[in-house]
Amino acid sequence: MVNSTAPLTTGEGQRTLESFGYTQELKRSVSTIDLVVYGLVFMVPIAPWTIFGTVYNSSSGMVPLVYLIGLVAMVFTALAYSQMAKSFPLAGSVFSYVGRGIHPAAGFFAGWAILLDYLLVPTLLYVFAAESMVGLFPGTPRWLWAIIFVVVNTAINLLGVSSLKMVNRIFLAIELVFVAIFVVIAVRAINGQSLPDVAWSTTPIWNSSAVSAALLAGALSIAVLSFLGFDGISTLAEESTGAKNPAGKAMLIALFLVATLFITQTWLASLLAGGREAFGDDEVGNAFFLLVQAASNTGWMNAFFVVNVLAVGFANAMAAQAATSRLLYSMSRDRQLPSFLSKISARQVPMAAILVVSALSIVLVLFFVGQIALISSLVNFGALFGFCLLHISVAWYYLVRQKSKNYLLHLVVPALGLTIIGYVLVNADPMAKIGGLVWLAIGAAVFGVNVVRGRSVSAAE
Repeated sequence: MVNSTAPLTTGEGQRTLESFGYTQELKRSVSTIDLVVYGLVFMVPIAPWTIFGTVYNSSSGMVPLVYLIGLVAMVFTALAYSQMAKSFPLAGSVFSYVGRGIHPAAGFFAGWAILLDYLLVPTLLYVFAAESMVGLFPGTPRWLWAIIFVVVNTAINLLGVSSLKMVNRIFLAIELVFVAIFVVIAVRAINGQSLPDVAWSTTPIWNSSAVSAALLAGALSIAVLSFLGFDGISTLAEESTGAKNPAGKAMLIALFLVATLFITQTWLASLLAGGREAFGDDEVGNAFFLLVQAASNTGWMNAFFVVNVLAVGFANAMAAQAATSRLLYSMSRDRQLPSFLSKISARQVPMAAILVVSALSIVLVLFFVGQIALISSLVNFGALFGFCLLHISVAWYYLVRQKSKNYLLHLVVPALGLTIIGYVLVNADPMAKIGGLVWLAIGAAVFGVNVVRGRSVSAAE
């Protein structure tokens, strides 16, 4: 990590990349709106479709309440990201924030932990999409669909950030169109009273007879994990054209927008469920799509299913691949990973990192086929551990090193965020914690090798 000697700024309070000792290699062509679109695509506005039945059963039918809890919980982490992105507009996300906010050694472990999240997210998405495609085309091999998704996403990412922006906008538009279609279908069904026990109600948002401390605690874990992805916006910081903390603003905007979409869709879907106690084992995985079928017809149900698969396999996975490659690029540039990963192509994208992510995705997909639950738990550990270090870095950097007097943003917010994320991490799946600790042990070995080889980074500035 290179220390700067002059606090250069863009003129609006944000330091330039050169002031950190780096040269501008990635193409600056991503506007704040593009960052918001990217964040929305990463979080997937239609994400509740797939897990609606599971969340419905675990929350006593109060699915929108779960997402509302998630919004409140994740606002603290989004604010922490925004504060660090303002001071360190770099591509490395928590690797850069924790490394410069606390110490490079802490930054390495923050980056290494969230690398587990970023490396496995594309794998999880490809496995899910491949499984769904086999459902649409019985008898076809899962590995074939996974490779198709990987190849297409890699090609688009290699074409440059302009191609990524264009595809993001197209997929976001498609998803929003189908959200609107669902709203129309649901409103017509509720108003038409064609379904038994279906009527307008606020019970799915708050049912005092079913709410309990245990239910809210369980919902917190589901809720927090449902919003993972907004942090990926920070990895495009060095490609943004905004001059005043565009990444920080985009993360907060995207979080609130996607939460609004989540809450609206799940409220309407919960109403369509007609007050049922739970979905059966044979229908929980397709609960949302079955509700669409009941409120409209089978044709619409199939259309929603296909859009969901394509959004996950292409748009969501493509965004995850882009974020992962930027993290690898940043860690490589700071000599914490092999130097070839910081190689930039003629189109000004981290070509080597993108190809490595693609190759790893193919290998991991073949290894993790049919193990969606295990991948999900490992992804969650990496993100949560990185978030914990992020909150600590906000307090340490601003209060201890910068002598900030803004105790609300630099003490209260990170303290609450750390408490929430820490609670979810402690109560994570045991296999996730075991796998995460093994990953951190591997990271410790890598860090030790770097130190021995003289590749340790300089002290944080």
